[in-house]
Amino acid sequence: MQTTLIYAGITGKGFDSTGQGMDSGWISHGLAILSAVAQEAGHEVNLLDLRALRGWDHFRQELAARQPQVCGLTMMSVDFNPVMECVRIIDEVLPQATIVVGGPHPTLMLDEVLPESRIDYVVTHEGEVTFPRLLNDIAAGTPPADRVLVGEPPDLDGLPYSDHDLFLNEWRKWGYKLDSPEAPFAQELPPPFVTIIAGRGCRYNCSFCQPAERRLFGKKVRRRSVAHVMGELEHLRDRYGFASFMFHDDTLTEDRDWVLAFCDAYQAAGFTQPFFCQSRADIIVRHEDVVRRMVQVGLRGYFIGFESGNDRVLRFIRKGTTRAINLEAGRICKRYGITIWANYMLGLPTETEAEMRDTISMLREIDPDYYSPAFYTPHPGSDLYDYCLEHDLSLITDHDSYRRNPDAPKVKGHDAAFLQWALAESQRRKPANALRRWSRAKWDRYARPDKVVRKLRRVLAGA
Repeated sequence: MQTTLIYAGITGKGFDSTGQGMDSGWISHGLAILSAVAQEAGHEVNLLDLRALRGWDHFRQELAARQPQVCGLTMMSVDFNPVMECVRIIDEVLPQATIVVGGPHPTLMLDEVLPESRIDYVVTHEGEVTFPRLLNDIAAGTPPADRVLVGEPPDLDGLPYSDHDLFLNEWRKWGYKLDSPEAPFAQELPPPFVTIIAGRGCRYNCSFCQPAERRLFGKKVRRRSVAHVMGELEHLRDRYGFASFMFHDDTLTEDRDWVLAFCDAYQAAGFTQPFFCQSRADIIVRHEDVVRRMVQVGLRGYFIGFESGNDRVLRFIRKGTTRAINLEAGRICKRYGITIWANYMLGLPTETEAEMRDTISMLREIDPDYYSPAFYTPHPGSDLYDYCLEHDLSLITDHDSYRRNPDAPKVKGHDAAFLQWALAESQRRKPANALRRWSRAKWDRYARPDKVVRKLRRVLAGA
């Protein structure tokens, strides 16, 4: 089957935005793995990434030129509007094409997607087994009668590696000059840069996320073997010569035995490339030996969901940490020279202004390298989303508002002016800390030994 996969994640940066930050600089691993399994099943696959196109007319022109038999789209909650516009245009330009939509939002909010009669099939949960089977059935002239196809969990080690070239080739087609399919987002991660995912699911119970995660991937965390992950890294090294990478996993460090085995394998294979991953404050505090070992083999930074600096709020959102644990995690990271990417929220339900000030003072003490603030956004499928609906707190009026960006309050009960003040204060460094961070940035950019060596090699090569 001639299949076009469509990435419609343009709510943040819009059209013609490839390479601009996280939301426009990374691949969709969901589509990349679907491309790999579809090709493995013998189907031809290409990509239409709206981030690389000029606008809706350009999208319409490409559909007409490519004439796919099947169009597959993935949908996060924030992507609802652009995905539905894609569906409308596909039906207009290619009325005989089969339209398939999958992803988190259809899984969690099926009743919101099914009424769109122009969608032929909705794949819920995971699609690596179901999607190529659907393509086979359509090709054989025996398409399923049911519109809703419930995906089944695949054997992760039995899957091919994600098709990174799907995105790189499409972006290059439109003039983007890239060495790898993804753009680094931090000065500690030099290009070429890639991202990988080692597993699916999360064992923790934060109310702003669960039970949505369990509904998508099941109750248990499933992780690829260390050998399979290393195989992908070796493939990516051969293909792109990447200089840094990031794990996308929700909490890579929750399985200490896996992490330690990975560190040994990474070092044994001769990798020295720096990497980032997500962790939790309590894991960092409980397993400092794992932190030390990760640093030895290349860890440069942790994404840490501190969320709040107030213990009552942390209990309310079922975070499983405390202010003291958050602070200690920050101290451990500083001890080992680990870059801290601080994720946190302001404007949570029931949160008071005094409690937000606790978050501000916590961040002042941690002094993270990067601030990643959000005004709490109630996301479908989570217990806190249901709480907001039950108490008539949600201010979400449009799917575009599901972005976690801190531009306006997302729930009732908060003063917009205070939230903006808190946002600014939460990112205000003490003068000494600001100078230290500036000096470190200059060192990383110009004088770090590994960069000097690379520059010298380039000069000698040119000579």
